Parts: sequence; C-alpha cells; structure tokens
Amino acid sequence: MRHRDELEAILRATPGLMHVMETARTLDLPDWLVFSGAIYQPVLNHLTGRPADHGIKDYDLAYFDPDTSYEAEDAVIRRVAAAFEPPFREMVEVRNQARVHLWFEAKFGEPYAPLVSSADALPRFASPLNAVAARLEADGSMTLLAPFGLEDLFSMTYRANPSRRVSGFARTAGSAQRRWPELTVIPQE
Repeated sequence: MRHRDELEAILRATPGLMHVMETARTLDLPDWLVFSGAIYQPVLNHLTGRPADHGIKDYDLAYFDPDTSYEAEDAVIRRVAAAFEPPFREMVEVRNQARVHLWFEAKFGEPYAPLVSSADALPRFASPLNAVAARLEADGSMTLLAPFGLEDLFSMTYRANPSRRVSGFARTAGSAQRRWPELTVIPQE
C-alpha cells in the first residue's frame, strides 16, 4: 500500500500529467486511462531527483469503445485534440484499445489478441515497470492499476514482461537506461 500512496502523491505533484487527467476526465471517454511513460517516468524522475516532467514526450490516453471503425477513433482523436492547447494538443496520443489488434502486428511484428478493456493492455507491456496506469475519477480520487505490482518501478528494475517474449526488449531497455542510468536492467533470457 505504501507504494500506491507514494505513486499517487508523485502523480498528483506532476503538473502536466494532472492537466491531462483533469481534461480527460471532462471528456468522459469510455474506460479511459493514462498509461505508459506519462505514469512511470514521473516516478523515475522523483526517485532520481529530476524534474517531474523530465523525459515525457507524450501522454498515452487510452479508452475502450467496441466501435473499432477508423472513423469513430478519428472523431475521438479530433475531440481530444480540440480539448487541449499546445503543447498538450500535440503531446496527448489517444487510442481506442479495442482497435490495437488491428494494427499492432504490422507495426511491431508480433501478434496481438484483441483486448476487452483498457486495463487489459497493461499485462502486455514490455516490462512490469512500464505496466502502470491511472485515471482521475469524477470525485477527485485516483484509480491506479499495476497488474505486476509496483516493486520493479520503485526499485528501478527494468526486466522483461514475465508473461510474454518481448521483441525489441534490448532496444526499449536501452532507451530507458539512457534517460535514467540509475535503472537496473535485467536482460531478457
């Protein structure tokens, strides 16, 4: 529980992320989450004494809508973009998680079974350290999801997802370690 409380405190102290989550909350997207670097990077920055927004290139805003048409997702992308001023307009990347299986293999070279929710994507991330998500609820509380727990994140341990073979793991781990040399990388077997 200590790590969950600490995670929430770190996220709430990250102005850019809170702006994104406060705006996303007003959009009322179905089953929305912010995940990936926008969540784990502020923790790494906090642990290493860097500014909260160091290394954050984008904010991955996921939602889940059974309508997998390109047109429906494009309408949401335009709606989300209209809700933000620059630079956030360019930094918030919104994607319907119900559509990921339609393009993932072509982009990353490995099959991807359809998801049933936004949270269903988390166990498929490259590393347990990456598999963290948050949502700001209507009442101001924060929902935090971490299917592998938070130990790897708070111990700064970058290891491969234990439930899948990750193509490009060395590249992903190397990129993270260049930004945070303090990370311990455990090579994929």
